[in-house]
Amino acid sequence: MSYRVSHEHYIFSFSRDNKPVLFVKEGDEVELETSDCFFNQIKTNDDRLEAMDWDKINPATGPIYVEGAQEGDVLEVEIKKIEIADRGVIATGKDLGVLGDLMEGLYSRVVDIKEGKVVLASNISIPVNPMIGVIGVAPKEGSVNCGTPGPHGGNMDTRLIGGGAKLYLPVFVEGALFALGDLHAVMGDGEVGVSGVEVAGSVTVKFRILKGWKLNNPLVRTKDVTATIASHESLDTAVSMAVHDMADIFKRFTTLPIEEISTLFSITGNVEVSQVVDPLKTARFSLPNWVLEAYGISF
Repeated sequence: MSYRVSHEHYIFSFSRDNKPVLFVKEGDEVELETSDCFFNQIKTNDDRLEAMDWDKINPATGPIYVEGAQEGDVLEVEIKKIEIADRGVIATGKDLGVLGDLMEGLYSRVVDIKEGKVVLASNISIPVNPMIGVIGVAPKEGSVNCGTPGPHGGNMDTRLIGGGAKLYLPVFVEGALFALGDLHAVMGDGEVGVSGVEVAGSVTVKFRILKGWKLNNPLVRTKDVTATIASHESLDTAVSMAVHDMADIFKRFTTLPIEEISTLFSITGNVEVSQVVDPLKTARFSLPNWVLEAYGISF
């Protein structure tokens, strides 16, 4: 079955207490319409960040109840298609991002998106590479605002999470309670200025439930690489978590001793930074898919 969820059904935090807006079965496809991360409050260059309602940031469309998903399972989310609006917003400012210490006020700008490119200036247009900033499930306990990443997913701002990718999320509550939002037309690793090109749009996803396959944190697989994703207050700790998560996969699916796992990772893997501007920083450890396939690791 195919379904569509309007951007009018949104949450600002992931929680088991959120009421589902849709019930689906494994194999169903859902198109989720999304607002941009500013809740569509910045429409022109006359709209100012100072006048925005900052309690309405990073809405995620949902949540969706996936029938059959239970605590301890893994939810595979196949990203079938991402469609984005023809205008986006870029923003930065005082105390925002890595260079926020050099600024005195807030800055935002609306940019056009034409023929697959973000028109930044008369002399530079940047090819779009649409990705999802906020995507996840309900945590086991409490409530996590949509601006914060964690084991449940959330605001991971990981540019590998784009069209054609498959994201794997640990399930903490019955039905998973999946939601997504915060699309970017394009974003660099680190998101150092605190925003990508923030856009409204829609995402079509398909669900699969993996039983008996434990994950501590999210994992993403593209046509080229598989990456473990982890978030922590310390970027160093996030890196360590991501590498350990990948090691756990190899320990589970192979008989390699840890010394061989370590050397294999050191010569074929890449430590990468997803974002350094959210309440928790997010890192990933990626391996080429051919490395996993050489050891018979599949998903």
